[in-house]
Amino acid sequence: MIIDFRMGKVYNAGMAGRVAIVHDWLNGMRGGEKVVEQLLLIYPEADIFTLFFEPERISPAIRARRVHASRLNRNPFIRRHYRWFLPILPRHIEEFDLRGYDLVVSSSHCVAKGAIPAPDALHVCYIHSPMRYAWDQYHAYFPGSGLKKRAIRPMISRLRQWDVTSAQRVDRFIANSRYVARRVELYYRRDAMVIPPPVDTDFFQPAADPTRDYDLLVSALVPYKNIPLVIEAFRGSGRKLRIVGTGTEDRRLRKMAGPEVEFLGFQGGESLRGLYQNARAVVFAGIEDFGIFFVEALACSTPVVAYAGGGVLDIVEPDRHGLLFERQTVDGLREALRRLDDLSVKPEVLRERSLQFSAARFRDRFTAFVREAAG
Repeated sequence: MIIDFRMGKVYNAGMAGRVAIVHDWLNGMRGGEKVVEQLLLIYPEADIFTLFFEPERISPAIRARRVHASRLNRNPFIRRHYRWFLPILPRHIEEFDLRGYDLVVSSSHCVAKGAIPAPDALHVCYIHSPMRYAWDQYHAYFPGSGLKKRAIRPMISRLRQWDVTSAQRVDRFIANSRYVARRVELYYRRDAMVIPPPVDTDFFQPAADPTRDYDLLVSALVPYKNIPLVIEAFRGSGRKLRIVGTGTEDRRLRKMAGPEVEFLGFQGGESLRGLYQNARAVVFAGIEDFGIFFVEALACSTPVVAYAGGGVLDIVEPDRHGLLFERQTVDGLREALRRLDDLSVKPEVLRERSLQFSAARFRDRFTAFVREAAG
């Protein structure tokens, strides 16, 4: 047992103690779930707690572990429309019984950080983002001014209050980027260590003879990703754009796209790797909390063209790993694409940069941080 006098708390935590991993929901394999996979390599005996669990949509590495799902998981309607049930999620994350766990690791972009650990446990939160629905992306997720918006407005206000209060249950925060760490400070008034998320740089490798005859956008097709700006920038440009991803904006984006744009839907594994390897550049005009796809592109020796905001600032050094445009406009992106044609990047430099975000490096940094936090 050790005492942290700075925080005034007694910990009974250690690398050999019982570990609980709390994740918002397990219904697909995105960046957050890749973090959970690595946490399970660090803590192979850990139990997993989550609000929603759909085994067929997650990896065997997670599916093979002990997963405790909330009572909400029994309701298919709530599972499909969880965004409109945000106000009830906090009490269900608080219902998990975490007594007997020495270390609680929450992997949180919504309410997971609000889990209640035992008084003598160490709670480390790896935060992918403060709750987007309640803070900076509120208007994107709940557009307009209709009945639903008016109904949810006071509930989101109460959710913000809970979000700030529950942040005090976390002993140490880890943010996936400086951009997220700044928002943790802004909303919660807490410091956060920055440890970038893991990227499978062993799988994503350069091709021997890439074609480089199109540009690539990899993203969920949702409003705040700013995909219409990219589509408009390619209109009439003579450049090919391939878009990988699915989402609520799929139908609208297809209607506005010209002949230059090809929608590929979901792509994973070797198919996605091949798309990275043969692209001229990966293009993005939104703001990502981190942006694992930027690193996956660099691992395949493909440069990045992106708006100069958010997590990409931790990844891409302008003129060395690609180009960052300062004006989030169609003209700003078009100018960057024109400059890209004259930019000379070294494939080995792009690859070398990606290795700084490898899964092994993530595990080493995370383990060292927890060891220091636990004394």
